[in-house]
Amino acid sequence: REHITREPEQVKAFRDTWRDGIHSYLTYLRDRLTVARDLLTDSGSIFVQIGDENVHFVRSLLDEVFGVENFQTQISFKKTSGAGSPSVKTVGLAAVYDVVLWYAKFAENIKYRQLYNPKDDDFDAGGQYSKIELPDYTRRSMASAERKERSLVPSDARIYRHDTITSQSAASTTKYAWNEQGRSFLPGNGYWKTPISGMTRLSHSWRLGTAANSLSYIRFIDDFPVSPISNLWTDTLTGSFTEEKTYVVQTSTKIIQRCILMATDPGDLVLDPTCGSGTTAYVSEQWGRRWITIDTSRVALALARARIMGARYPYYLLADSPAGQRKEAEVTRSAPASAPTYGNIRQGFVYERVPHITLKSIANNAEIDVIWDRFQEALEPLRAQLNAALGKSWDEWEIPREAGAGWPASAKELHAQWWEQRIARQREIDASIAAKAESEYLYDRPYEDKGVVRVAGPFTVESLSPHRVLAVDENDELIPHGKFINEGPDGYGEGYDFTAVILENLRTAGVQQAHRQDRISFTALSGWPGRYICAEGRYLEGESGKERRAGIFIGPEFGTVPRADLVAAAREAGDAGFDVLIACAFNYDAHSAEFERLGRVPVLKARMNADLHMADSLKNTGAGNLFVIFGEPDIAIEPADSGQIRVKLRGVDVFHPQSGEVQASGPDEIACWFIDSDYNEESFFVRQAYFLGANDPYKALKTTLKSEIDEEAWASLYGDTSRAFAKPTSGRIAVKVINHLGDEVMKVFSVA
Repeated sequence: REHITREPEQVKAFRDTWRDGIHSYLTYLRDRLTVARDLLTDSGSIFVQIGDENVHFVRSLLDEVFGVENFQTQISFKKTSGAGSPSVKTVGLAAVYDVVLWYAKFAENIKYRQLYNPKDDDFDAGGQYSKIELPDYTRRSMASAERKERSLVPSDARIYRHDTITSQSAASTTKYAWNEQGRSFLPGNGYWKTPISGMTRLSHSWRLGTAANSLSYIRFIDDFPVSPISNLWTDTLTGSFTEEKTYVVQTSTKIIQRCILMATDPGDLVLDPTCGSGTTAYVSEQWGRRWITIDTSRVALALARARIMGARYPYYLLADSPAGQRKEAEVTRSAPASAPTYGNIRQGFVYERVPHITLKSIANNAEIDVIWDRFQEALEPLRAQLNAALGKSWDEWEIPREAGAGWPASAKELHAQWWEQRIARQREIDASIAAKAESEYLYDRPYEDKGVVRVAGPFTVESLSPHRVLAVDENDELIPHGKFINEGPDGYGEGYDFTAVILENLRTAGVQQAHRQDRISFTALSGWPGRYICAEGRYLEGESGKERRAGIFIGPEFGTVPRADLVAAAREAGDAGFDVLIACAFNYDAHSAEFERLGRVPVLKARMNADLHMADSLKNTGAGNLFVIFGEPDIAIEPADSGQIRVKLRGVDVFHPQSGEVQASGPDEIACWFIDSDYNEESFFVRQAYFLGANDPYKALKTTLKSEIDEEAWASLYGDTSRAFAKPTSGRIAVKVINHLGDEVMKVFSVA
């Protein structure tokens, strides 16, 4: 404020304008978050990624829309760097973390799948796991060097620690004296965690450790070899040394992957309204989720499409498949299921799992008693004979691991036999503990069939006509005539005339056709007082240089041009003596695509580039294809066997105003084409798809697959002749053609 030198009334006007603009932006965000909430299922989640500096602002909006009670957590993840933009000077600590806010639609119904990280050296930050057990069941403390550098610990050793075996939970069955290795222990002021039967099994499993005055439970670090992930993710960097980026604002796949795996199951639907490079779609495709992604940029959609189609995905074993049933039986050590399978992905994958061995699971394992009793039949006679040979009265825990040098040969033999049975018993008990313990599914580690290469499933790229969103004021009242802020003298800025802006760009850019040399360049462009025709354009025809007059029809800024408007505009052009009608619009309906001429007046339908929605903000240089005429597809409907038909695409017919003729371009000008073999006159449904062009569009995909390709299958997709199909019940088929610029045209054909 101290730098503002305007008059008080100007300061007030600026303040009011700024305040109202912020209010409008908050309303915009609130409305879109409300839409997102309504789209969610009752068990659904929303994840919002933002910069750390905007957490409080965005979280307040999310609290308002979703409710504070539905907030799950705030996830902080490490980003590529903390330097930020070189042009931005920062003071203090650099920000190296961004944030993901996680909300549920209904917290009590949320779907959540726990993810884990492998336990590493950082897990035991306090150094409590300081003892090791060797393969021969010799136990010792770690050496000082081993504690400092865990890699020095023998790779086949098991790391363990002594953990508490008492609790404060009162129970009459857990307050007793326990004898272990010739000593008696009491739980002190607390209680044992298990009754006598459980304590016996812990002792038989060699899971009790003694210290000077206490008894403890021996917990191995691999009893549960993973740890639940927290809301701090430090392994999510992207960059040249981690994950290659193909888009300037590309999010790490690991962040998206974790969010999807935590909150969805295979077959669930994931929506990302900010497509970018398509990371969400890519990750969803990999993990068997259905997906929808949205963007306003053709560049983003083109990158996402190429990324998804050119990728090679792992093939995970479906639980609802014969191979999955066999793998599940192998993992659980049970008989394979005999139920019929249908390949339903909603049944999930066959996942790796890890044991979750707890004190309780060991104490309740009755199989330990059976194993103990069986081995005692061999161990007790051997111990008695060994004591007799040496004149000792050793209990089991007192028998040394190594035989004495002066022992007689018979005693050494008995000692070796006893330890052989002792180790065999311990191994069988350990196997029983692992088998009987609960297990945790690793949802990010399904079993993969290495012999199968998977590519993306079928998906479509759809373009929707832009629709106007009516603006409301601070009282939620509709602004008259649906004006936006920049659309009139009552707004925050000068008036905005859409037609004038389009004509100004049309005067500079002209109308581009299939080839660069075929551009219509206007020598003059002036207003015309017609009902449908708003301007008169003059251009020179071909080499003759004869001047032609074109009537200019401009479609709505938000909406689709219907056939009736084109017919009326063409009639008006004929009455006014124009040589041609040039219609400029963002979108045409299906019936407009069939309309090419009215009497002597040809109708050229130029599709306007979406960039023209921002024409008032862009520099008008005339560069780029802002107005492109893309003609109708030239096809032939041919008979096939059994009364069926097929479609042959010859090319695209394009009207050349320089010569006044319609000329056909070949398949090289076409990127792809689609057939709706039973068109219902309401929506185009892709039933067959083909890809053309001068270069093989699947070359990159073939390279990615790195395996033998079925040439016949590829040829069926790369061709100008469709597969045979039955005649449509509707009596109509529709063919949609897209060129390499992304422009598309559709034509409907009647089939008797």
